[in-house]
Amino acid sequence: MSSLISTFTQNLAFSAPEIEAILSTPLNEVLNSPQLKQELDSLDIKLLRETLPTAGAVLATHLPPFYNWLKNELGVQRVPDSPDHTTKWVIGFLNNQESINHLVELHRPVPHAALEQAVPRLVGLFDGVEDITVRKEWEKAVAALCLVLVVDAREQEKLATVG
Repeated sequence: MSSLISTFTQNLAFSAPEIEAILSTPLNEVLNSPQLKQELDSLDIKLLRETLPTAGAVLATHLPPFYNWLKNELGVQRVPDSPDHTTKWVIGFLNNQESINHLVELHRPVPHAALEQAVPRLVGLFDGVEDITVRKEWEKAVAALCLVLVVDAREQEKLATVG
């Protein structure tokens, strides 16, 4: 099993075959699916909001090296120059000010293969959070959002090869 699939199965309530099926489903169907809605609804938004300072500190510390890795190892061209936008986006999402569709649009320029390689590492940024409940909730939130990004990346890849 790939590290991408295992990252999703470890952090979300889906089996490996379910993840594989989701990843080959068109984005609009996934976004409207009861499974994704249930997964997003199961996030403890109250806990996530209360622990935004913890997540912000994790992101501020670990995103710059992550961005360097994306740029230098995976060749991603457009990489943010600071963790601020990611932290603000997460806060906006949790406060219902940002949409998943906007997240998808922002990440479309990222090459499909690089995105898939980056997900396990991004979810893993929270490994050092000592409070297990907080760590698990943030890993779940990031994994759920990344799942949508990978679905879109795979769909865009298919469209590019067909078109």
